[in-house]
Amino acid sequence: MVGPKAIIHIDRLLSNFDLLKTHLGQKRLMAVVKADAYGHGSVECARALEDHGCDSFAVFSFSEALELRDNGIKSDILIFSKTHQHYLEPAFKNNLTLNVSSLDDIDIFESHKLSNEKIPNFHLKFDTGMTRLGINISDASNVFERVKRNLGTECKGIYSHYATADEGDLSFANHQFSLFNDVIETAIEKEIKFETIHFSNSGASINLDQSKFDQVRVGMLLYGAYPSSEVPKDLPVEPVMEFCAPLVEVRKVKKNTPVSYGGVYKTPDDCTIGVVQCGFADGIPREWYKEGFVSMNGTYFKIAGRICMDQFMVNFENFTPSIGEEILIFGKNKANQISMENISETIKSTPYVVATGIKGRTQKEYKF
Repeated sequence: MVGPKAIIHIDRLLSNFDLLKTHLGQKRLMAVVKADAYGHGSVECARALEDHGCDSFAVFSFSEALELRDNGIKSDILIFSKTHQHYLEPAFKNNLTLNVSSLDDIDIFESHKLSNEKIPNFHLKFDTGMTRLGINISDASNVFERVKRNLGTECKGIYSHYATADEGDLSFANHQFSLFNDVIETAIEKEIKFETIHFSNSGASINLDQSKFDQVRVGMLLYGAYPSSEVPKDLPVEPVMEFCAPLVEVRKVKKNTPVSYGGVYKTPDDCTIGVVQCGFADGIPREWYKEGFVSMNGTYFKIAGRICMDQFMVNFENFTPSIGEEILIFGKNKANQISMENISETIKSTPYVVATGIKGRTQKEYKF
């Protein structure tokens, strides 16, 4: 091991999938593999999940979808990003499902079809309170009339996105749910039928039972982390990623020795300082140094000083570790566990930021 490594435990991923399927009452699960499967490797994770029975995936960008198709993924793939006219032909060719989130998108699809061009399948996205992508609720009746008239065959689904489903106060989430229900009622009145209706994300899947409909989009929970500290933690999901790095240097230092940039950390006693070959350029959050710790062979040790771009230091106290020892930064190994949630809560961030920050020179290793 010569640098940081992300060990991806595929067995845990599949176990989490099964656990979530049971929790969701065997509803269809859409595995969200955008942003390289939240840093876990989209192709490898999607391939394992598809072989395990998952038949629906979501990505953000068109290029992410094509990467999955190019690597043999056959299942449904929904693209969350804004639709552009030049997407339609390759989306149809590659059997990709696009996101229709505005009246302009409807215009594009209608124009393409009226020109006798084949168009891909799509899901309608409504904005119920995220104020991001999404058709305005007030346009629902007009949109459904146009879909019924011109695009009924290709319109396969409808969805929205929660803004606060992973928070303790669910009043706004319940308001969004009510608005989305109104949209669905309007669709029924206009005699529009969908193959799938989905609203719940990871937070809603454990916080809002009423919003599961017939399909649930799951990302962070699938990778073994809870989306926030405010949701119930009743599901025993396991962290899929084990992020670690090698110890490359060890030295004995005296009490009050300054360590790392700015000298903001001084050793409280005579101790052993070790250098770990991983830095913020590889994904370990720089802010974690203030209260952060790592694990070696089942024992926790405090990070010493500011995390550098390529390396960071650890106070091993009176231990004398061997160069080459594997240091657990977060995740779970046979000896110990450090959760992404612990790190993100401490630095006032989210597990999403921590997981997707794994990059740079970090090598991925897959365990099945």
